[in-house]
Amino acid sequence: MTLAVDFIDETGSITEEQETKIHGLLKLASQMEEVSNAELSLTFVDNDAIQDINREYRGKDKPTDVISFAMEEMGEGELEIVGEDLPRALGDIIISVPKAEEQAEDYGHSFMRELGFLAVHGFLHLLGYDHETEEEEKEMFTRQTEILERYGLTR
Repeated sequence: MTLAVDFIDETGSITEEQETKIHGLLKLASQMEEVSNAELSLTFVDNDAIQDINREYRGKDKPTDVISFAMEEMGEGELEIVGEDLPRALGDIIISVPKAEEQAEDYGHSFMRELGFLAVHGFLHLLGYDHETEEEEKEMFTRQTEILERYGLTR
């Protein structure tokens, strides 16, 4: 089972060690979710950039911590590209580094734990998990906790 992750750090603040840990965490998450031969992009941005994205795509004019864009959700008029050897394009995860730092402090855990939480949260959204209802939220957050704990990123 393989997962290719295209890391883009627009902030210049994510260390190689942090990138390696997040990649390992996402690989574990893909194994636990039985996702193979897939790829995604993970972009780290500042609050201004994520606020622009949040305003444009969600109609919310404020910074947020993580936004995911699933590639497998077909839009109107889009054609599905199918090929046996092509990796499954899961989509894009965008994380605000300043929000992650702020939330790590608020929750009293490490910046790495918060980055991991946000990466897994975004990853699960790419796979179709959601938290619109209480039941969905319980399922998604339970799964996030299982993945983070198995990787060793606890609070």
